[in-house]
Amino acid sequence: MVHDTPTGQPAPPAQSRGVRALVVEDDVPMATLIGHYLEREGYEVRLSHDGVAAVQAARGLDPDVVVLDLGLPGQDGIEVCRQLRTFSDAYVVMLTARADELDTLIGLSVGADDYMTKPFSPRELVARLRAMQRRPRPLDGSDAGPTFRRFGTLTIDPTGRDVWLEDETVPLTRTEFDVLAVLSARPRMAFSRRQLIDQVWGETWVGDEHLVDVHVGHLRRKLGDDAGAARFIRTVRGVGYRMGTGE
Repeated sequence: MVHDTPTGQPAPPAQSRGVRALVVEDDVPMATLIGHYLEREGYEVRLSHDGVAAVQAARGLDPDVVVLDLGLPGQDGIEVCRQLRTFSDAYVVMLTARADELDTLIGLSVGADDYMTKPFSPRELVARLRAMQRRPRPLDGSDAGPTFRRFGTLTIDPTGRDVWLEDETVPLTRTEFDVLAVLSARPRMAFSRRQLIDQVWGETWVGDEHLVDVHVGHLRRKLGDDAGAARFIRTVRGVGYRMGTGE
């Protein structure tokens, strides 16, 4: 486990090619505890204790997952996440000390994939990270079918994890792409929030299912989709969401 150096500069990246985790938490004993649990699961762990150093550490480490506390010295977790999303598609789990819906929504709005409210079980945190690392999962047990999925001017490449709208690349976070991939794999099916959570976050995920609505809202904004007259992601009243034809 590697800590930031006393000067605030990140320590040199480790040479291992294992799954890399960055834990950003100003409570040093809590950060160390989380780090130990992750190391036991085989992660290569870097610890950071303030926001500015965390962004520097992320640039050097190129983490696969980031555990990010909301309340940090230097700059808070919201700003750290916002900066991370300019150069990293790591899965981000945000930690908050309050069961405050606004905090959660703000965190998700800047690109966090999931959240946990303190106090939490480190075992549950590890389980959520493992579920993220298992993505993408096969949706129907078969690789048969066309490589590209087309919905009007929207094209999705599930293998390359690319999305184009009118020949322009659409930058999506990993979770946004995963939600779109699930919906587009079965365009005639109306998915409930719980079904989308099971497919994207994993069947053991527990929390506010409106997490799905936040990520769908991000997708619609990036796809230029009007929720009132959606072309790509349509609301099925009383059920959830399904893929539209793009027309």
